[in-house]
Amino acid sequence: MSLIPRLERLHAEGHASDIEHRDEAGLAAAELRPAAVLAAITDRERPGFLLIHRPSNMRSHPGQVAFPGGKIDPGEDAVEAALREAHEELGINSRDVTVIGTSDVYRTGSGYAITPVIAVVPPDLQLNPSPTEVAAWFEAPVDFVFDAANHTPHSAHWQGAERRYIEILWQEHRIWGVTAGIIANLARRIAW
Repeated sequence: MSLIPRLERLHAEGHASDIEHRDEAGLAAAELRPAAVLAAITDRERPGFLLIHRPSNMRSHPGQVAFPGGKIDPGEDAVEAALREAHEELGINSRDVTVIGTSDVYRTGSGYAITPVIAVVPPDLQLNPSPTEVAAWFEAPVDFVFDAANHTPHSAHWQGAERRYIEILWQEHRIWGVTAGIIANLARRIAW
């Protein structure tokens, strides 16, 4: 079965049941700003998520690994925002994206309600990263990052409270925090 119909089936089946959804709701403010990320999966024999390293000079989350994404602008929905941000950050044209659907909103301690938008992109997609928003990009195999055996639990003190998070190490890339949390929730939704 090709990736798009397989992922559509897995998305529908996974979102029809309850999961143990985890996020940072306990650290989140009462008022959260809506945001969206594009969880783009490459359509290849071993599909992978497209992820970015944020530049080290960015005001928020410098140097961290993230999905392309950002705030939802007035008049946009999560899909439109995720596609716009993926275009701004990686030069991905919306015509090259097959949107599968949205997943559980991830509430962050930094004040965002992030909607992951699951999508498929061609394996040979030409990316043109914006140097102001992307220091580097890479692809991490879905089977690797979805495997709970690769999710290392950690904890740290942040803003006076203990915060638990997971870390996923793929080659030289450290995926942690919100991005790893979104991946872990998607892994519980999608029986890869």
